[in-house]
Amino acid sequence: MGLQPLKVALLGCGVVGTEVARLLTRHADELRSRVGAPLELVGIAVRRPDRRRDLDVDSGLFTTDGHALVQQADIVIEVIGGIEPARTLILEAMANGASVVTANKALLAEDGPTLYEAADRQGVDLYFEAAVAGAIPLVRPVRESLAGDKVRRVLGIVNGTTNYVLDQMDTTGAGFDEAVQQAQALGYAEADPTADVEGFDAAAKAAILASLAFHTRVAVGDVHREGITEVTAADVAAAKAAGCVVKLLAICERSGSGDDEAVSVRVHPAMLDRSHPLAGVRGAYNAVFIDAEAAGSLMFYGQGAGGQPTASAVLGDVVAVARHRVAGGHGPGESSYAELPMLPMGAVRTRYHVRLDVADVPGVLAKIAAVFAEHEVSIETVRQTLIPTEDMDDDTHAGASSRAALVVVTHSAPDAALAATVSALEKLDVVDAVASVLRVEGE
Repeated sequence: MGLQPLKVALLGCGVVGTEVARLLTRHADELRSRVGAPLELVGIAVRRPDRRRDLDVDSGLFTTDGHALVQQADIVIEVIGGIEPARTLILEAMANGASVVTANKALLAEDGPTLYEAADRQGVDLYFEAAVAGAIPLVRPVRESLAGDKVRRVLGIVNGTTNYVLDQMDTTGAGFDEAVQQAQALGYAEADPTADVEGFDAAAKAAILASLAFHTRVAVGDVHREGITEVTAADVAAAKAAGCVVKLLAICERSGSGDDEAVSVRVHPAMLDRSHPLAGVRGAYNAVFIDAEAAGSLMFYGQGAGGQPTASAVLGDVVAVARHRVAGGHGPGESSYAELPMLPMGAVRTRYHVRLDVADVPGVLAKIAAVFAEHEVSIETVRQTLIPTEDMDDDTHAGASSRAALVVVTHSAPDAALAATVSALEKLDVVDAVASVLRVEGE
């Protein structure tokens, strides 16, 4: 009993798919013992079956017909990525009674409800631990371990490429372009790094985490997204001078209470005090903080990408759904009962670190303070340093004896009020330029 093989179909054989196939075959005996039945790899759908691969499996397993393959499987592993044909193949697999394990964060963030509903309708599993933070066990703890608690906030670094880039800028003084090139040379960044550096990858992961944490459907279009392409070496140096580090953060928050509860989800670069645990997350690593009412603060840390780490998460899901197949039943499905409204970015409370180039003349601070007061934004600290004469532009404030760099850190305020304050500062005659604006997070 329990020895009937479970047929496994693999869609995709790139970096992650290759490692998944290797682990499935290399550890077949151990997996059989853990599951209670053999896992039989019945096919691998690829675009080019004849391509040479560093994988010791029967060449007859490779096929271009993913549609036929999913119809003969008990478990389908999808590591193609993108929206189509992944969505169609996953839905076909479920329609034929197969459980699905996927690493496809883009599809889950864009059209997760369709997949959840199909899984529920067919009574099969949809598992996706590898879609967020690679090898870090994060999805299952949020979806299952914290199911009896109330999550208030998720704060994390969920993209290894951008963390490596910002870490290099901080530790070596490299500029953005130079740091990206280093990441590409090490294989941390794609030839086209847009999805990472513009925050698309992190936004998709944030949408998934928020949906799980707050029992509310959050699509990637609900996520406020800013990338790191505008972060300069001067920004990073200014953060260091203030005892901070710049990180690309995914921030998912439940605010208010009772009928006034709402959810906000955002991805953007922000300054963190160097004493914050996330400030010490180096290189291409990921880390996520979760604040829950009963459990308190939890931190998850580890490798967020790469073939082997991601394959580890995929195989963990495969074992889980295979056990369900052997024992009968299936795991938890979508939980979206809360249906909390989305809070617009302008209403989200945050803090700003604003760096201004100003004329060093009497009355400057008074004029700047008046702008903050007009927009009901309270100032926490002000720091001023003189700009050396040799660094001044010839045509900038020719009548002024000198210029100064003025750094203003605000108290918490609605983001719309903070943005309006910055716009007003740009129009002041005593302000040469708003050199930098970064949010301050982590409290």
